[in-house]
Amino acid sequence: MSIFEKFSVYFSYPFVRYALVVSIVIALSASLLGVTLVLKRYSFIGDGLSHVAFGAMAVASVFKMINNNVIVLPMTILAAVFLLRTGKKAKVNGDAAIAIFSVGALALGYLIMNVFSTSANVSGDVCSTLFGSTSLLTLTAGEVWFSVVLAVIVTGAFIFLYNRIFAVTFDEDFANATGLNADRYNLIIAILIAVIIVMGMNLVGSLLISALVIFPALTAMRLFNNYRSVVICSAVIAVVCAFTGMLLSIAVSTPVGATIVTVNIIVYAVASLARRA
Repeated sequence: MSIFEKFSVYFSYPFVRYALVVSIVIALSASLLGVTLVLKRYSFIGDGLSHVAFGAMAVASVFKMINNNVIVLPMTILAAVFLLRTGKKAKVNGDAAIAIFSVGALALGYLIMNVFSTSANVSGDVCSTLFGSTSLLTLTAGEVWFSVVLAVIVTGAFIFLYNRIFAVTFDEDFANATGLNADRYNLIIAILIAVIIVMGMNLVGSLLISALVIFPALTAMRLFNNYRSVVICSAVIAVVCAFTGMLLSIAVSTPVGATIVTVNIIVYAVASLARRA
């Protein structure tokens, strides 16, 4: 069977098309907020929030909740709000707070899953949560539409608030001086990134979701110096890498999330070489 025949067979199945759609919309959403997070020196916030979401998922699994987003999403949003606080009176700096949340939530989540185990294969459950679960291949049409709606909300909010997010990203003091409430827009950014993290955990897992936030933005910054150009380029790179990663995953039977992240790394390396040249 040729590679084209193989793709034709695979894409005849609805679950493969669903996985492709979800991977693209998550990558697109993550890339838009990624530029802001990188410029605000919060590149690793995705890593910290994903570990918080992992801990919340462990709690949800103990209580055998059918819809774990009831716990996961609010907890992730609260953590994002705390981590994005940039007040000078904060006793713990941003990078230290991210480290505390990241390591603490990961350890507590794993401890909870072991002590209050509700599965005969705890190691398998932990591995699938950290590196991406097979639930991506069992998505229903309703779950796909839910992901698309969330992605539209995130993208629409970013476009509508583009100028305000731009101002808050580069100079919060200036934004406040011009009448903008920087704290309010930091809160909005926190909520949006938390939604993206929770959306993306089923795709690439909690350990890899931060790569979808960081790499497209960093790659675009190697090619452009203008904020708008970086945002647009980041979105294009994220979508192309997600689509390419899905195709490679099908072709060589590799994990979807890890393959998409690897493609992002390769593109970043090529862009870095091009920038030096």
